[in-house]
Amino acid sequence: MAIAAPRYDRRTEETTIDDADDVQAILHALQDDDCRAVLDATGERSLSASELAEQCDLPLSTAYRKLETLTDAGLLTEQTRLSPEGKHASEYARAVDEVVVDADAGFELTVSRRDHADDGPTAEP
Repeated sequence: MAIAAPRYDRRTEETTIDDADDVQAILHALQDDDCRAVLDATGERSLSASELAEQCDLPLSTAYRKLETLTDAGLLTEQTRLSPEGKHASEYARAVDEVVVDADAGFELTVSRRDHADDGPTAEP
């Protein structure tokens, strides 16, 4: 029984990021092959850490580190997946569609963020 299903509204909001620490955190995450694999895997639907570990062929401990890096950088969002058995789990969705680097502006980033405002807790079928 599904309580709610994730819906991805493709409306995006562009945000300019010029804070050096924020730019560095995003670039650091994007340079990592495993982080990019996680971002790719979460492109169409939210996944739990164990689902991501399996899909990206990562040890679970590594998957959790990559998830932390990506959520801290604002590239993933975390929400709660509800389970009828009461074992609720976190699931992760990609928060961005595009990151553009402008080197002429001193490494300013423009991030197109997904609008997940209609997304609520989801449930396992």
